[in-house]
Amino acid sequence: MRIDRKKKPIHVLGPVNSLESYVKADWWREIFNANYLRTDGDVVGDQNITKTEIDTFLSIVKPAKDQYILDLCCGQGRHTFELARQGYTHVYGLDRSHYLITKAKKQTSQEGWSINFKEGDARKLTYTPDFFDFILILGNSFGYFESQNDDKTVLREALRTLKPMATLLIDVTDGDYIRKNYEARSWEWIDKDYFVCRERCLSKDEERLVSREVITHVKKGVVADQFYAERLYTKESIQNMLEEAGFKEIQVHRTICPESQRNQDLGMMVQRIIVTAVVHKEWTKKKKPMKDVRSVAVIMGDPHLEDRVKPDGSFDDDDFYTINELKKSLTGIYEYKFSYFDNHANLVNVLIKNRDKIDFVFNLCDEGYNNEAAKELHIPAMCEMLDIPYSGGSPQCLAFCYDKSLVRGVAQELDMPVPQAFVIKPEDTTFIEFPIHFPVIVKPNIGDSSIGISKESVCHNIKQLENVIVKLRAKIGFDITILIEEFLSGKDLSVGIIGNLPDSYTVLPIIEEDYSDLPDHLPKICGYEAKWDPKSPYWKKLKSVEADLSEDTSRFLIASCLKLFARLECRDYARFDWRLDRHGTPRLLEVNPNPGWCWDGHLAKMAKLEGISYKAMLNMILKSCEDRTNQSKVNGGSKRDA
Repeated sequence: MRIDRKKKPIHVLGPVNSLESYVKADWWREIFNANYLRTDGDVVGDQNITKTEIDTFLSIVKPAKDQYILDLCCGQGRHTFELARQGYTHVYGLDRSHYLITKAKKQTSQEGWSINFKEGDARKLTYTPDFFDFILILGNSFGYFESQNDDKTVLREALRTLKPMATLLIDVTDGDYIRKNYEARSWEWIDKDYFVCRERCLSKDEERLVSREVITHVKKGVVADQFYAERLYTKESIQNMLEEAGFKEIQVHRTICPESQRNQDLGMMVQRIIVTAVVHKEWTKKKKPMKDVRSVAVIMGDPHLEDRVKPDGSFDDDDFYTINELKKSLTGIYEYKFSYFDNHANLVNVLIKNRDKIDFVFNLCDEGYNNEAAKELHIPAMCEMLDIPYSGGSPQCLAFCYDKSLVRGVAQELDMPVPQAFVIKPEDTTFIEFPIHFPVIVKPNIGDSSIGISKESVCHNIKQLENVIVKLRAKIGFDITILIEEFLSGKDLSVGIIGNLPDSYTVLPIIEEDYSDLPDHLPKICGYEAKWDPKSPYWKKLKSVEADLSEDTSRFLIASCLKLFARLECRDYARFDWRLDRHGTPRLLEVNPNPGWCWDGHLAKMAKLEGISYKAMLNMILKSCEDRTNQSKVNGGSKRDA
């Protein structure tokens, strides 16, 4: 994948005095990617090794074929798939790595398995109590966290989700053996193009093995210089931790020593110990249904007022159908009681009157206060003044993202590629001094819903550009700032995120616009006509499909969107629009906090590809807001800090 012709090369540190000082506390967030599958492929990619390991584990725990098994920290699912191959019908896999879980889901789909793979944090399992008969933590996937308390939290979560008398099995590196036998330095060829050099040392407290990997491509140079540290558990220390977490009948079984078919450095996989423990607890008592469900105020656009974004300036049958689909789906979410507020004339007074009865606001007013798009931030500002928690972006977040040029600047600050562009201010009457390379696309610098973007917006010469700017000013206003942007001809992509950083989020499948049914003479854009004008040749011609991207491109897009989500302080959900240039480089177009929530919108389409219904998607957003709000209260913040 070509990310950017001017992208800076990988920064290689050279010799360092202390490996430990370069290890990030959350190193595990970024390291499990395609490079991991390359460097550890002699074990994690060897199906014979995987089958031998599963056979060994099954000989110890002996589950029935129809029992519920969780492969916790499953990676790309090598053990999970082997369990399915051997006839186990209720197999689950969970891992934090979006890259590896996406890979596992694709293989599941391709091979027709019914394995439930989920991206998630092992410290915060979303499964109900007493759900699993067996939980397996395999392939030395235990001991990554900086704090031992986090490891203990993982075990307690396993205890909670296991049934009474169920079994936990852990396959973890033999700490005593590694302390005495680790290789301080090694290097090896991964394949004909890649080789890796490794350095290792014990941490200062000798409780972790610290490693550094420098991965090099023979033509591209260094592609990764990464540091990580894994805790060294002994037979005694892992037994003690299991006891502290509440497990009983703890047994240490045989060691397991895979053989690399490439005769390579196995690192911490070289010798591992197998430990089992049994859950002694009562069945969890089912909680009685809550008498008082949470009260949610849903704020929407005002159908009584003019809306300049809509073709006829008012809500039509399609808008009311969309609202009814929303209400129908929310009705099926029983944890909340919904009240709807769409009369903006008395909105402030109604909120003041009901502020003590509202747990939080579900802010779906993407039309803006009084249906003015520039006043979208007024709704969260109103909630903050009244100290009412609310979903989605803060006023500052919405203000930043409303301005496309500002978002471009933030992206460039984060070293992310954007299209070449410049802005035309209201007083600018000539464009000769600007570096114009046609074709370009003309769009209002502020605004949403693709207003002002049509098939005429793509210009191939100065005359077209001048005409479009004149028409745009006449239609939108002479006081607007206009963005002139390089027109990109590659795939038109959207990335959706639901949840909140650092841990409680889901990246939805990336989608692309399919323009194959569009007449060849029309520019391939999803503008105002495609969204709003039934008479347009764009109407019903566009489809959103799962994006066909390389693994490197997908990984880059997701990592970039997470950085933008954090930097722009998005909350609960957001959508990020990108387009590939003719070289295949992803370039950011815009960021949409509080993106379209309708049943047939881009976010719902992404969710559907993940197997998430419209109702479930709405519930995910609500839960994200509620959890964030509750966490803020725990941390001592006010309602509006949430």
